[in-house]
Amino acid sequence: MNKKVAILATHGFEEVELTSPKEAMEDEGFEVHIVSPEKGKIKAWNKTDWSKEYNVDKVVGEVNASDYNALMLPGGVMNPDNLRTNEKALKFVRDFFEQKKPVAAICHAPWTLISAGVVKGRTMTSYNSMKDDVKNAGANWVDEEVVVDEGFVTSRNPDDLPAFNAKLIEEIKEGKHEDQHA
Repeated sequence: MNKKVAILATHGFEEVELTSPKEAMEDEGFEVHIVSPEKGKIKAWNKTDWSKEYNVDKVVGEVNASDYNALMLPGGVMNPDNLRTNEKALKFVRDFFEQKKPVAAICHAPWTLISAGVVKGRTMTSYNSMKDDVKNAGANWVDEEVVVDEGFVTSRNPDDLPAFNAKLIEEIKEGKHEDQHA
């Protein structure tokens, strides 16, 4: 069965945190869609400045978690900060956890997960400056390149992408995790 994965992003996502996992998943034969609150194109951020625009495949609210096998969230500062105030995006995220599907987030992406209310009691990592946010949301924050907690994959920053991509693909291949929870 061909796996379908949603990448939830909006303007200001860290470019390599979308392109690297997307390429790794496509190399595995997965169908990958960029899902966004915006139609058309979203603009990437590359370290210190704006970068290219990427085509949005699907608009959040027009697709459901049941359409996909897994969800991946890239970081960047602006991207998750915008997504965390979008109720359709938060519902989309919560639905993956409720359906016990793999979810992966890197860098600042856990801000969206915190606002979706899905990190309490989970072991995870994030960009170092978010450690307090993650702990205050009730999660167990650890400083490791990749953390897997029952189908929930997190990494700290772009340097962790090789380990993040490998675990993301492994969890998607494994499929649903009965102990995955919000």
